[in-house]
Amino acid sequence: MIRAGRKQGPYRPRTEETLDVGKLELSEDFQDAECLLISEVKVLLEAQYESKMEEKDLTDVYTKTLEYVQKFSRYTNHDTIKEVRALLKPTNLEPFECAQLGNLCCTEYDEIKSLVPSIGDKIGDDVLDSLLKQMDSLKKYQG
Repeated sequence: MIRAGRKQGPYRPRTEETLDVGKLELSEDFQDAECLLISEVKVLLEAQYESKMEEKDLTDVYTKTLEYVQKFSRYTNHDTIKEVRALLKPTNLEPFECAQLGNLCCTEYDEIKSLVPSIGDKIGDDVLDSLLKQMDSLKKYQG
């Protein structure tokens, strides 16, 4: 049977590989996990970089991950990262949604709602728009 939008082949039952993160269908590994912003990962990796350089303990995965987070980190200042977290804390969003909101850096509420639909069910458009504007302002004016 061929279904619209799917590759040809046998029907596969729902597995962890087919979970929909847009609807907060996450695997068990992520149910109680704290999700970090890319900027927070960058801070953690850079803090370890010097000691790893001295020990010559830089793996290829570590180096590529560091390059990735340096390229895609939206917030470069430690204080700015803390302010973004402070903005996200009072929302009733799940940790995954907060991380997506902080990492994607959308400027329009319609855009973030289309990328992470579960956010639209929890935050009104006006509140979400205000939050996005505050985060964008922090991104533009970090020291």
